[in-house]
Amino acid sequence: MGNHITTDDRIEQPGARRIPLAVLLIEDSPLIRRSLTEAIEALGPWRVTAFADTPDDAIALLSTQTFDAVIVDLQLKRGSGIDVLAWLQECGAPRAFVAVLTNHALPTYRERCLQYGVRHFFDKSLEFDRVLDALHDYARARP
Repeated sequence: MGNHITTDDRIEQPGARRIPLAVLLIEDSPLIRRSLTEAIEALGPWRVTAFADTPDDAIALLSTQTFDAVIVDLQLKRGSGIDVLAWLQECGAPRAFVAVLTNHALPTYRERCLQYGVRHFFDKSLEFDRVLDALHDYARARP
């Protein structure tokens, strides 16, 4: 049998180590969390390394860990994803890819998220795949 090359096979320099890109998923629905995790990890370089379902839990994780990407739902248990976006802007957290994926994709929410520096705002029911495309593009553009 010949060698079979999959999309995950990479030619690497000797001694080089590929480190997965870490994602914090801020989502309170276990079903959506599972679907998103599977879809994100199928992209290749990404791994969902933590999740939170409240703003307080998300901020605690962001205070103690580094993430390459943060995906935020606006409607969370005991609060709003807007609180997380405000915290990210206020504390001057290291720049990571930040996307909002929500069922509440109203223009007022989009505008508010834009004020907090969010450039990726997607409707969960209509644009689920667009957040994956944006993650893919972000990973390709990294040095």
